[in-house]
Amino acid sequence: MSKVRAVALLSGGLDSTLAVRLLKDQGVEVKALYFYTGFCITEYKRRLGLKKRDGQQYVNPAFRAAAQLKVPIDVIDISEEYFHVVINPKYGYGKNVNPCIDCRSLMLKKAKEIMEKEDYSFVITGEVLGQRPMSQTMNRLKLIEKEAGLEGYVVRPLSAKLLPITVPEKLGWIDREKLLDIKGRSRNRQIKLAKEYGLEYEQPAGGCCYLTDENYAVKFREALSVDKFITREDLFLFSVGRHLRLPSKAKLIVARNEGEAKFLKTFKNRYDHAYRKDGKGTFVLIKGDLPEEEYKLVADIVSRYSKRESCYVTLSIKGKELEILGEPLDETSLDSFKIYNKERVEG
Repeated sequence: MSKVRAVALLSGGLDSTLAVRLLKDQGVEVKALYFYTGFCITEYKRRLGLKKRDGQQYVNPAFRAAAQLKVPIDVIDISEEYFHVVINPKYGYGKNVNPCIDCRSLMLKKAKEIMEKEDYSFVITGEVLGQRPMSQTMNRLKLIEKEAGLEGYVVRPLSAKLLPITVPEKLGWIDREKLLDIKGRSRNRQIKLAKEYGLEYEQPAGGCCYLTDENYAVKFREALSVDKFITREDLFLFSVGRHLRLPSKAKLIVARNEGEAKFLKTFKNRYDHAYRKDGKGTFVLIKGDLPEEEYKLVADIVSRYSKRESCYVTLSIKGKELEILGEPLDETSLDSFKIYNKERVEG
């Protein structure tokens, strides 16, 4: 075998970036794979055109890492299949609504397809033994490999010395002695290595995932409880804006900034909506049937989130527009409608 070739799952986090670098240093030719699920927080902010506190734009962490590592990267959209995984995970959820085992299994199955189709020899991941309680225990790592049909062909360079020897190691394609024995949740060793290699990274965990977020999980579970179903569209809308449930069970999604307003406006042909007539305030998407007796309530909510001043609000209901004078809703009433209220959740 003249040249050892491997595909790598690259999120752009510190672990996956280091995993690729370690095997590149052994002469392995690597192609990175970035799996688009729709739930990467950094990618979401980038798409909305949001900026960091220092004014810089968000950059997809995987693309940034691939550029530093000088490896080609393919984007694989698995959002359609991932929807079914999130709704009905075979191995359940983690602390929130993160189906980590099913997620990793799906990505590795896709990686295997590419590996076999394009004549690569194995798969690289940045997983660290014991770092995540649901998916990175010894038994779970073995289970994920088995589910993906890749037993023995997944190399985890950061923890390799603590894991069973892989086929690439047995065949001498890579040197086990040059791999690492990192274990647990601390990333001190990884941070030190990154400094030695001169690698930049935005945050150790990469773009992160909305499904691990408590706020997101509350919205997810509340929708299941009240609406009795969740659509693929809902999974994306849970990550946007403030969510309020009115007495009628209609739901409002209130934009928090210009980027979210632009995003929510792309749905206005499918949902009722409301906004300050002069365009100076927020944009509100209305999901569900809004009874006439709640029109004024919606106008007051729009007023509250639009400079907290009385204003005329345009409501677009079933294709017809009407104007109502909105007056800022009081905080006590507003809090009673919030789907995510930290004090209420913790209590």
